[in-house]
Amino acid sequence: MPVLGFSHYNLRAPRPLLDTLRDFYVDIVGLEAGDRPPFRSFGYWLYAGGQAVLHLSEAGPDERREPGSTHTFDHAAFRCSDRAATERRLAARGIAFERAEVPATHQVQLFFTDPAGNGVELNFDEPGA
Repeated sequence: MPVLGFSHYNLRAPRPLLDTLRDFYVDIVGLEAGDRPPFRSFGYWLYAGGQAVLHLSEAGPDERREPGSTHTFDHAAFRCSDRAATERRLAARGIAFERAEVPATHQVQLFFTDPAGNGVELNFDEPGA
């Protein structure tokens, strides 16, 4: 069973946080809200380059994530363009971010967190930036 590529990742949250996450990933990260099959549960599919890369699913009323649990998720990363405009958008929204450069490739990375505390990494291919 060879892996053919990345499909998506899923975040589960109560409805109010789900709406906040949708707005954040559309307005700040730049994903696009798109079609989602008619599942029984509520949610959103967000797209990049025509692929649904982020699924947002409503958590059930009894579903809980334990504080201090051993979840190992750190961040999701996206390939992006127009770093200057992205940095202006983050700053205008008051979103603190860190900038890093990948050694040898000179790829620029921006790191910040979403409203639920999940890490987000945006990658920009800008040699010599």
